[in-house]
Amino acid sequence: MTTPSSHRPGTDGPAGPPPGCPAHGLVGDALVGDLAPTGLRRLYGPEAENDAAGLYEKLRAEHGSVAPVLLHGDVPAWLVLGHSENLHMTRTPSQFSRDSRRWRAVNDGSVAPDHPLAPIFSWQPICVFADGADHERLRGAVTDSIGRIDHRGVRRFINRYSNRLVNEFCQAGKADLVSRFAEHLPMMVMAQILGMPEEYNERLVESARDMIKGTETAVESNAYVMGVLDRLVARRRAAPEEDFASWLIEHPAGLTDTEVAQHLRLVLIAAYETTANLIANVLRMVLTDPRFRAQLSGGHMTLPEAVEQTLWDEPPFTTIFGRWAVGDTELGGQRIKAGDALVVGIAAANVDPTVRPDVNASMQGNRAHLAFSGGPHECPGQDIGRAIADTGIDALLLRLPDIQLAVPEEDLRWSSTLMSRHLQELPVTFVARPPQDVVGPPSATPERAPRGEWRVESPRPGAAQAAPGGPAVPPSASPAPVAPAVAPAPVPPAPAAGIPAQRRPGAPARALQAVARWWRGY
Repeated sequence: MTTPSSHRPGTDGPAGPPPGCPAHGLVGDALVGDLAPTGLRRLYGPEAENDAAGLYEKLRAEHGSVAPVLLHGDVPAWLVLGHSENLHMTRTPSQFSRDSRRWRAVNDGSVAPDHPLAPIFSWQPICVFADGADHERLRGAVTDSIGRIDHRGVRRFINRYSNRLVNEFCQAGKADLVSRFAEHLPMMVMAQILGMPEEYNERLVESARDMIKGTETAVESNAYVMGVLDRLVARRRAAPEEDFASWLIEHPAGLTDTEVAQHLRLVLIAAYETTANLIANVLRMVLTDPRFRAQLSGGHMTLPEAVEQTLWDEPPFTTIFGRWAVGDTELGGQRIKAGDALVVGIAAANVDPTVRPDVNASMQGNRAHLAFSGGPHECPGQDIGRAIADTGIDALLLRLPDIQLAVPEEDLRWSSTLMSRHLQELPVTFVARPPQDVVGPPSATPERAPRGEWRVESPRPGAAQAAPGGPAVPPSASPAPVAPAVAPAPVPPAPAAGIPAQRRPGAPARALQAVARWWRGY
C-alpha cells in the first residue's frame, strides 16, 4: 500500500483540489463519513463497497458530471459520471490516452509497483494500453482471432458445460447459483475457446476474480494466471491447434510470446468477470422482479432482451480504470491536468438523468448503455459474453423451470470493488431431478420421455401449468410421457413473411425448429 499521493487531480502540487473545484468546500469536513483529510471521497472502503450507487449520486450532486475522487492508498483520480462525458472521453484518445505510462503518480513514484491496483494499470504490451498504430496492430490481431471463433460450436460447448454444472446439484433440490453456476460457466467456456480446457480448475476461477479486486493477493493471483497462459503459449508455439491461442500466434501482426500471453490474459479476465456477473445479475432479476418474470414467461421479452436490460441496470463492470490526460484540458466543467488519471464510470453513466430520467423505465431494444465501454477500446468480445449468458441461462431454466429464490430478496448480499459489484450468493430451490447426458440438448424431463416444443420460462410461485388439452399440473410435477401414437398432431405455425410456401406439410415448422437448434448450438 502506498502513502497518499502528493498530487491532486488538476494540480501541480500538494495544495489541494484545483481552484474553482467544488471539492474546495469539502476540505473542512475532513474524515466525515468516508471523506479523506483532503475532503475528497474514496472509491474504496466501506461506503464504496456497501453503496456504490449512492456514492455515485453524492458525487454527481457535489461535483456534476466529473468528480475528483481517491483510489486505493488515497491516490487521486477523476471519476466521470456523465453519459456524454464518458462517450467523449472514450472516443477521443488524442486527449485521453490508454497509455498508463503517462500517469503522473507513476512517474513521480507516489504509486508503487506493488500497489493493489497494479495488475490493472501497470503498462503491458497489449492493445488496451496502446493508441494509434500500435493499438490497430494489436487489436487487429485480437478482433481477427475472435472472428474465427465458431459461434455455433461455442453454443454447443455452453450447453454442454451448463448441463454438466446443473448435473452437479440437480439432485439436491437446492443450490447457490453464483458459486455453482455463474462463477464457473464462463471460465469453462473461455478455457475451451483459448485452447486450455485441461487448465480449468478452482484456483484459476478464484485467481481470475481476485486479481482485479485490489486485494493484497492480487499480484500473486496475476502471477498464477500468467503462469498458466505462458505454458499455453509455449505449447501452441510448438504445436498449433484450432483455438484462440494458436490464431493469435499465427496472426500476420507477428505478436511476440509476451504479447500473445498478455492478450490471452486480457480476453480471459475481461470475458470471465463480465460474464460471471452478468449471469448472476440476469438470474437475480428473473427470480425477483415480478415484471421481468411475467414478461419472460408471457413471451414478451426474449432472454437476449433480458440480458440487455440487465446491462443497463447492473453492468458487469461498474467502472473501468483508466484513461490518462495527454495534456491540460477540460471535461464536464473540470480542469484536467496532463498526467491526471480518469475512471470510466459505467454504472453512473447508465443512470445519468440526462439520458435516463426514469430509471424504472424499460430499456428494451436500446443498446446505448456503456456496459462494454465505447470508442476504439470498446470490448471486442462482447457478443461472446452475451452468448455465454443467454445460452447458459436458457439451458439452466429449461432444466429447472420451477426454480425459486430460497431467501427474501432483501437478504441477498453484495460485495463491491473499484470495477465491479458482485452478488455473493443466489440461493434457490427446485424439484430434485436426475442428472442428464451432458452431450445432448438440455431438457426439464428425463431423457426417456419424448421432448416436445419448449420455451424459456420460470413460472410464478404456486402457479399451475396446464398441459395441452388437459388439466392444470402443479409446477413440481413432471408431465407424464405420452405415446406418439395418441399424441395430438402439432399445429404448424404460419410461415414467416418472405418465406415461400413449402411443398410438404409441416416444412415451415421444421425449418424454424432447425434455425432454433442452430442458434442454441445443437
